[in-house]
Amino acid sequence: MEPAQFSTPLDLHNIQVKDGFWTRQQDLVTDKVLPYQWNALNDNLPDALPSYSMHNFRAAARIMEKKHRSQANATQSYTPPVYTYRGFEALPEDPAHPDPEQFYGFVFQDSDFSKWIEAVGYSLIRHPDPQLEKLADGAIDVVCAAQDDTGYLDTYYIVNGMDRAFTNLRDHHELYCLGHLLEGAISYYQATGKDKLLKAAERFADYCFTVFGENPDQKKGYPGHEIAEMALFRLYELTGEERYKKLASFFLDQRGTKPSYFRQEDYARAALDHTTYQPTEEKEHPTWFEATPYAYYQAHKPVREQTEAVGHAVRAVYLYSGMADAARINRDDKMLAACEALWNNITGEKLYITGGIGATHFGEAFSYGYDLPNDTAYSESCAAIGLIFFARRMLQIKPDRRYSDVMEQALYNTVMAGMDLTGTRFFYVNPLEANPLASLRDEHKHHVRTMRQKWFGCACCPPNIARLLSSLASYATTENENTLWNHLYVGSRIQKHLGSTDQNTHSGNDRENTSASHILVQEMTSALPWSGEVQVHLTGDGTKASASYRIPSWSRSTRITLQQGAESYELTLGAESSYSWPVSEDRLVFSYENGYFTVTGPIRDLTICLSFTLECRLVKASNRVREDAHKVCLVRGPLVYCLEEIDNGRDLHLLEIPLSQKGAAPVFTEEETSAFGYPVILVKTEGIRKKPDEIALYQDADAPEPAEETTLTFVPYYLWNNRGEGEMSVWIYKS
Repeated sequence: MEPAQFSTPLDLHNIQVKDGFWTRQQDLVTDKVLPYQWNALNDNLPDALPSYSMHNFRAAARIMEKKHRSQANATQSYTPPVYTYRGFEALPEDPAHPDPEQFYGFVFQDSDFSKWIEAVGYSLIRHPDPQLEKLADGAIDVVCAAQDDTGYLDTYYIVNGMDRAFTNLRDHHELYCLGHLLEGAISYYQATGKDKLLKAAERFADYCFTVFGENPDQKKGYPGHEIAEMALFRLYELTGEERYKKLASFFLDQRGTKPSYFRQEDYARAALDHTTYQPTEEKEHPTWFEATPYAYYQAHKPVREQTEAVGHAVRAVYLYSGMADAARINRDDKMLAACEALWNNITGEKLYITGGIGATHFGEAFSYGYDLPNDTAYSESCAAIGLIFFARRMLQIKPDRRYSDVMEQALYNTVMAGMDLTGTRFFYVNPLEANPLASLRDEHKHHVRTMRQKWFGCACCPPNIARLLSSLASYATTENENTLWNHLYVGSRIQKHLGSTDQNTHSGNDRENTSASHILVQEMTSALPWSGEVQVHLTGDGTKASASYRIPSWSRSTRITLQQGAESYELTLGAESSYSWPVSEDRLVFSYENGYFTVTGPIRDLTICLSFTLECRLVKASNRVREDAHKVCLVRGPLVYCLEEIDNGRDLHLLEIPLSQKGAAPVFTEEETSAFGYPVILVKTEGIRKKPDEIALYQDADAPEPAEETTLTFVPYYLWNNRGEGEMSVWIYKS
């Protein structure tokens, strides 16, 4: 671990995104997604599943109001609710008339608001909007009114009975809701300078610090669904308060230790309920998860001993993100080694070509190595987002394109596929093969939807997509004192203060005085993902600085030209990830390491042009992936392409793409279309369509297979199902 390579996310106040591709997505979040999701949180979407998120905060606020009245006036009686279990999801008997004093939805419903307010904060930094800010302030008033005097803030237990608070950490998501509340509160504070929500979130974290810890009277538990770890580290970096780092580290250090806290909790809860608890591994025919207790929660081993990504995929990558934060902040080499092993396991055995993870819908979980089914893939949108969180945190430790390549892969494909072009329809699951009839008739494929939905009862994905897209710049670029690392190519203008790292420790209304520092300005224009041309203009006062640029692994050859005054250079980089040039003290110096090209020197007026080879490529999977045997898929730059029924007809499994005996790719034709509302490149090539058999179900292997030539049309995977319902396939048989 080399602290000199550490970096922090770019402060969003110091970057303006001006990108032909990404500005459209961010405008969509601001103009359409945030208002739409606010209506969803308030159950105001016709023909959509209700959220109950704001309903629950209002219900909890009513309870707190009654409690405070009784404290102020002895004649006002108040009896706190006594816990009653109403299921992991509670729904009203009369959906048209929910009881205003009851909790509804899933136990984690509070987090819907927290993710929404986080996206609002990022959006307000980019595009100040007094009306949106006023709306958010009102929502924050409701949320803060629901907080208990102790600082506890989870409406499920406030409404249903706080006598059972923190008795089911494994399943009931209180610490998960804490994590999202912290993330949302920090974002809103940094955007507006208003700290009401931040203070409420800190009070909840402070209360947790008294409940959990190493003292004999404290609980030795940890989150069942992880995110509190990375959120607490973020709060530590914002405030400098050691207790938040200590609590995050405690959660990580306790996880997976013996005796198992979750096991102790299971027995204690059974005693409270006057029932008998049977360990899952003692069942007659336990599943793998049952035979490996708490692997679903990544609590089967201490975190530093974990080398295989197992269990619920979102939980896993949220945990690994917190582990990466801990490795960097605590200078923990063993934690970093575990992170690297887990990263290698995911990307080496369990990653879809689209950047999705989580192969099975049973538990929304990782499967065994190389088990990557296409038509039953789960590949949850949140899991891809969590993988991006993990990648960015690994990049903060060391710039290496094996992290940023995957970050780009997940972003352009699975994350972007999770939302339609209107910002009002969403995929929770992202299959690589879909058939409407199969989803309708086959119960094992019922989770695969062939039309995006308005909302979900478990609606973690829509606001997660919103908060990622609105904070995209903090993933595209990180910085340390004198270096900008460009991980993604997003057209933008960045102003960097050399000699300092802006670690986001201040708000929009409380800016650091950096007028005395040296300024480096980077202006980038990018034609990605449609063209491989990127131009960068760096201006400074001649102070020594470094700017580093990822050379994507999909670019077989990259041409780089640099011009500053009389200095002029032209370089070509191949597929290798490292190269070195002679060093000069008084001129620009270049290095190429771990897939990053870096220019260092006195920067005054430097222009850099990067030209990536962006071409159509056919990719095959490892022969260990049974589901992709004898198949290929089309990739163009960062985009994975797919076949849709609207272009290619039904029965996509009957299509083949011909390859020569040496495996040479066919000739591809690229066509620009406006069918999606903005210019998009489609790819066409000649293919073969087998004719459906009209004879017996089974026949001799040498029986003729009638076929005809056809034109295959491929569209970017992220755009599928924007032109109506139909079949889709990423992989195609080769002939």
